[in-house]
Amino acid sequence: MSYLPPSEFVTKMVDAGESKIFMSTRDTLIRAFMAGAILALAAVFAINTTVQTGSPLLGAVLFPVGFCMLYLMGFDLLTGVFVLAPLAWIDKRPHVTLGGVLRNWGLVFLGNFGGALTVAFMMAFVYTYGFSIEPGAVGQKIASIGEARTVGYAQYGLSGWFTIFIRGMLCNWMVSMGVVGAMISTSVTGKVIAMWMPIMLFFAMAFEHSVVNMFLFPSAMIMGADFSIMDYLVWNEIPTVLGNMVGGLAFTGLTLYTTHLRTAPQRTV
Repeated sequence: MSYLPPSEFVTKMVDAGESKIFMSTRDTLIRAFMAGAILALAAVFAINTTVQTGSPLLGAVLFPVGFCMLYLMGFDLLTGVFVLAPLAWIDKRPHVTLGGVLRNWGLVFLGNFGGALTVAFMMAFVYTYGFSIEPGAVGQKIASIGEARTVGYAQYGLSGWFTIFIRGMLCNWMVSMGVVGAMISTSVTGKVIAMWMPIMLFFAMAFEHSVVNMFLFPSAMIMGADFSIMDYLVWNEIPTVLGNMVGGLAFTGLTLYTTHLRTAPQRTV
């Protein structure tokens, strides 16, 4: 069978988290850089499709192609290690420490940001012919999204901040389902289908993904959007990162771990 039951793939989740914690700094940064870059290209692809067709839904349907590519290549997103790395610590794997988990998160964050920012500059160069003309329709769309999802939240104050946080939780609930979904199948087709569904859902619902935003908001600023770096950090990236961390671990990682690996005693009749 190409399907693994939860009792088996949850063990794979813990094993994956352990291997990521002990991965070398060089390999972690390279894998994270490539993941950030590929996901950024997928975001450009989805926005470009939306602008060309006028259908945001079609852009959402096609966006998961980037996630599938980076996952099949073994690259790492911050949203994925938020879920997998802590499980190895919670499972008390030998020599796994909280410091090791935090180190992994920090390195993956840096790598993802570097890859996403690189693509932001490359695509800005492409859309403006080396910054010699004004950005076209796609560049303007990116700029408008950046403004709406920073200063657009700021006008609601604390309620706006918590709205981003909850959107971040919901996002990584779905994204982590994609990460785990790829582990339930031993075939490429099965992995892709299992990843595609939740990733399409999060993008269509405009939930907040920290790595996508590492591309989107620097790109929007380059394209002339009217918000500051502090606006980006306070009114998007920080609450999104926190929401991604809480949502993925609480809704996916811990629920699967506690009910399929560390199960409660069976009720006696």
